[in-house]
Formats: sequence, C-alpha cells, structure tokens
Amino acid sequence: MNSLPEIESTYRSQLLETQQRIASAKQQIYRIALLRISVFAGGVVATVYAWPLGAVVVVPVMLLFLVAFLYLVKVHNRCFYKKDYLEKKAEVNAQELQALGYDFSAFNAGEEFIDPAHSYSYDLDLFGNSSLFQSLNRTVIRRGELTLAEWMKHPLLKKGAIINRQEAVQELTANRVFRQKFRVLGLLYKGKLADEDEIRQWAQSPSRYYQKRVPKLLSVLIPVANAITLSLLLLDVIPASLFVLQVVIFALASTIYSRNITKIQSVYGAKMQILNTHSKLIELIENQYFRTANLGQLQLRFKQGNHSACLAVHKLSKLLNGLDQRNNILVAFVLNGLMFWELRQMMHIEAWKEAHASQLPDWLDALGEMDAYCSLATFAYNHPDYVYPRVAVDTFCMKATAMGHPLMRRDKCVRNDVCITAQPAFLVVTGANMAGKSTYLRTVGVNYLMACAGFPVWADEMEVYPAQLATSLRTTDSLNENESYFFAELKRLKSIIDRRLAGDELFIILDEILKGTNSIDKQKGSLALIKQFMTLQVNGIIATHDLQLGTLADVYPGQIKNYCFEADITHNELTFSYRIREGVAQNMNACFLMKKMGIAIA
Repeated sequence: MNSLPEIESTYRSQLLETQQRIASAKQQIYRIALLRISVFAGGVVATVYAWPLGAVVVVPVMLLFLVAFLYLVKVHNRCFYKKDYLEKKAEVNAQELQALGYDFSAFNAGEEFIDPAHSYSYDLDLFGNSSLFQSLNRTVIRRGELTLAEWMKHPLLKKGAIINRQEAVQELTANRVFRQKFRVLGLLYKGKLADEDEIRQWAQSPSRYYQKRVPKLLSVLIPVANAITLSLLLLDVIPASLFVLQVVIFALASTIYSRNITKIQSVYGAKMQILNTHSKLIELIENQYFRTANLGQLQLRFKQGNHSACLAVHKLSKLLNGLDQRNNILVAFVLNGLMFWELRQMMHIEAWKEAHASQLPDWLDALGEMDAYCSLATFAYNHPDYVYPRVAVDTFCMKATAMGHPLMRRDKCVRNDVCITAQPAFLVVTGANMAGKSTYLRTVGVNYLMACAGFPVWADEMEVYPAQLATSLRTTDSLNENESYFFAELKRLKSIIDRRLAGDELFIILDEILKGTNSIDKQKGSLALIKQFMTLQVNGIIATHDLQLGTLADVYPGQIKNYCFEADITHNELTFSYRIREGVAQNMNACFLMKKMGIAIA
C-alpha cells in the first residue's frame, strides 16, 4: 500500500511529465501546420507548371498533393486530440493534488441532491459545498453522478452485496492507470452532462424514415438512375449537361426531407457527439481484465455474444459525424444529387436505433456504475489509511476504533471509538457546548453510511451490521407549510417510529431532540421516546445537554450506556479534549462563556 507522501509524489511526477509532453505536442502541431501550408503552396505551384502539359499530368499532380494535404489534416487533428488529452490529464493530476489538501472545489458538489426530507443525507451534509459527495465525486458522465448519489442515499443491506462492492473498489484502487484514463477520456467531451438524457429520449423516439416505403425506394432508385446516366455519358450516348441537370434535379428534390432532418440534427446532433466519448470509455472497459464479481458482471453488459457495445456505439458516432457533412452546402448538394445522401444517412442512423436502442440505456447505466466505482477507488487511493469494515450478520453491531470524520483534516481531527453490540441498545452522550457531541454524531453517521454503502472508512478497524440509517440532527421549520420547528421535529420522529413498526431495521442518531419545547416537557418527552425505542428493539445514539437522560442506564443496564465530552476549566480558561469518555458530563460551560464575554449572570 502506498503512503500519502508517495501518492502525492506520484501525482506531482505525473503532472510534471504531462506538462512536458504538452509542450512537445504544441511544437509538433506548429511544425505540421507549417508543413500543411507548404504542401498546399507546393500543390498550387506544381499545378500551374503542369497545366500546359494537359489533364494527363495535371490530374495526377493535383491528386498527389491533395492526398498529402488531407493526410496532414488528419495527422494535425490527431495532434490536437493528443494535446487536449494531455491537458486534461494534467488538469486531473492537479485536481488530485488539491484534493489531498482538502480543496474539492474542482468537483461538482451535488447541490441538486440536497433533500431536507431525506432520512439522513441533509443532517450529515452529504451534498453541497464541502460535502462528502464533493470529496468523493470524480464522475465524468451524468449517469455516474446519479449512481454515486444513489449509493449514498440508499446504502446496501446485504452482507454479500457490501463485500462485492468493497472488492470492486479495492480492485480499481490498485489500477490507477485505468481510473485516470477513464476520467481523462470522459472529461474530453465538451458538452453538458445532461446530454445523456437527450440520448435516452432519442433512443425512445419513433423512426421517421427507416420503415417508410417511399424513402426506401428513393434511396435505391436515385443512385441507380445516376449510375445509368453516368454510364451513358461515358459511352458518349448523352451529353454531360444532361447528367448534370439530372443531378441538380435530384439535389433539389432531396430538400423535401432536408427540413425534418435539419430539425432532428439541431435537437440531437451536437448532444449525440457524447457517444464518441462513450465509445472510447466502453472500449477501455471491454479491453480490461477484471477479477471481481461486480466489475466482471458490469463488463459483460457491454458484450452480448459476438456483439461489442464499443463497436456499435462507435458506428453510430461515425454515422452522426457523417451527417455533419451536410453542414457544407456544396458537399451536401453534390452528395444529395448523386444518391439522396442525407436521407440514406438518416436511414442508416435509424436502422442502428432499431437494432440497439433497447440496449443503449443499459450501456449508459453500466458506464455510470463504472464511473461511480472509479470515483470511490480514487477516493480510496487518496486515503491509504482508510479500512474496509467487517460486516456482521447475526445481530446489530456498530463498533469502531479511532474513527474520524472524512472531511476533517488529518492533522487536526481527534478520532474516537464507538461500541454498540447489543440489541436494543443506546448510547447517551452528554457534554458541554462546543465539546464535540454533534461532530461525534456526524462522524458515526457518516462512517456507518460509508460502511453500509461498501466504501472505505476512516478508522483503524470497524465492524457494522447493515441497517437503515435514520437521523434527527438538523430539523428545520417550514414557512410555506406554516409548520413550526417543534412540529417538524415531531413529524421526523414519528416517521422513524412508523418505519420501525413497518419492520425496518434502524440505526438512529439523534441530537438534542425536542428543542422546541420547555425543559420539563423536553425531559419527559425525551425519556419516553428512548423508552419507546428500546421497546421497539431499536439501536442508536442520542446527544443531549439533559443530564437526567443519564439515569436511563440504571433502567436498562448493559443496554444504555453513558458517554460524555467534557469541557475542562483550568486557570480560568476553557479547554476541550474532544475525547469521548465514559459516564455523564460533569462540567457545563454556558455560564462560564457568558461571563467571559461580559454578559451578566444574576
């Protein structure tokens, strides 16, 4: 396993090497550009000198220079693609260096996935700026981003599924070259992530021409008619003007279909260019050897018998690129006049759709899964001190040593243990303001979620039983629904109870519940709620300022345990260790802080 300094060194060396190759690629582009100009100028001069010698000499000379010029154009385009690839590779390595320093601003934060009604994601800050999602997210296609968000919002509940995902992430973690190439290729697409949704709509749309009799007939008759007329021209049976007139008439007739083809091209044409990127990503997957079950099954979704999804998508990409030739009016006019080219091209595209449209959504979904796996593997690679938890199957277990929050800096995070091994069982965590209770709850919640989703976690070791996570840490009021904070919290707690009554296995994390009522009601309500949870065989953690809740350990010995975060006052100064301790908190700091700030206490 690489250490963090080794990982940082790898990214730096990759960045430096890539920057040197970019400089070399730019020089190559400049040289080929000069060569293209020279070939073009040479062709013009050679044609002028050969002109007096007649067509027998002029035509071969022109063809020779034209072929050379077109070849250089192709090489030039390849050089530009290489430069673009290298620039993206440099960007990727620079982004990872920033990420090692806890700067995730280069990655999408997933703000669209923020949902205050979700059972835990809003409480645990899974989405949004500086969120867990942003720290994980390296996705390059829309479906990958959605898949990663879904894995975080709906973790796994079966041991086998969790272990299979862990193994897949571990395999990709060791394959940095594959992951980086996947990301770079994906980033080369310059459109929008939402273009994939347009592709799905296109795949489901009906064909306009492929199954129609008249277009089929015209696509055959027009080339045949032109071939006959051209043969007669070569045999000197008819004049050249008649052949030209026929081609012009056919070209004008083709405009009957041009309007609809233009409409289709304008809606889907640019968006479909993402398929060129996707074909490269699929090819990368198809040519890779995978040993783990999940990745192997994912790869098989691109291969059905002798059919390759890569070749199929690449073929569609070429057809769409070919259709773009109609943007050159002169070329389109000639090709349409000769063979009704636009219509034929559109029919080929629709024929592809008839053959593969049903498979296309699954290919996109499989690409999205690989995209999400690569994100997780990059995260795991960047955190070599993270571990993959053991998964319990018989009874509830949430046990970890030296557990830290993944968004807290390594050099500042105080890591703590957690141990819940009975059912039902609750930890009651008391403590002063700012002592670390809320951070501890979020640390437990985030690592539990990551464990159940098959992700690596920040702990020395960890064991979990996969249950459904439910939290109440940050309830908000709703002005739109005329709903108070207190009522919103009651609704949240009621939904947790209803889920348990419906049979869901739950792990509950609560922070200072019933804050919206007076202290006597709050105390009675909190005691009653935890007793009800115990009756319902629920496991969880509750943080509170109410020391009275510590008496529940006497009512449920061995099932409810007291822990605390203390504030220590030494030489009239307040200090925090942020270390969890056994027992009920002894020191509260509200009055002390008020006095320190000059607020009078009676």
